[in-house]
Amino acid sequence: MNASDISARPCAWNGDRALGLAHSTLAIEVQALQAMSARLDERFAQVVQKILHLPGRVVVMGMGKSGHVGRKLAATLASTGTPAFFVHPAEASHGDLGMVTAQDLVLALSNSGESDEITSLLSALKRQGVCLVAMTGGLQSSLARHADWVLDTSVEREACPLNLAPTASTTAQLALGDALAMALLDARGFQAEDFARSHPGGSLGRK
Repeated sequence: MNASDISARPCAWNGDRALGLAHSTLAIEVQALQAMSARLDERFAQVVQKILHLPGRVVVMGMGKSGHVGRKLAATLASTGTPAFFVHPAEASHGDLGMVTAQDLVLALSNSGESDEITSLLSALKRQGVCLVAMTGGLQSSLARHADWVLDTSVEREACPLNLAPTASTTAQLALGDALAMALLDARGFQAEDFARSHPGGSLGRK
């Protein structure tokens, strides 16, 4: 079966059902964020402190949907005073790992903590002496076991009716990434003028 087979299926449109699923999706994701907020502990503050005194940069990694979240997180960090960039873990295995130095910190996003492209890098990162922070729901995973700090983004279930498509889990990653960026922004005393320097174009820079 391919995408065209699925798109050719007759649609079972039901407005009430669509609205109900929308409410359910939002409720599940709100619940996931509230649960994650309640679990936050001193490890989060320790990661903030480590990044504040980091001589290098934050290198964000993630595969699939976690990778899309990771790109946004790297961009948010970089625009709010924390030097950061995204490295695709599959490309890292083919030379891009040379972008990472012992002075950097790798922030790896993986819901399961078992993404092959990331786990294949763990030994190499350790040999380089790179500090590793895992943002994962797999608290007993390979990634979690190798990490210096683990930030728990586990969710009870995805908002997907099939409990398959990354939805609540990526919302948790995105929100915790924003929380990390905002804690760093505040600790650095980042001001509107600093924000303008990294946004010379567009309405944000003018504001």
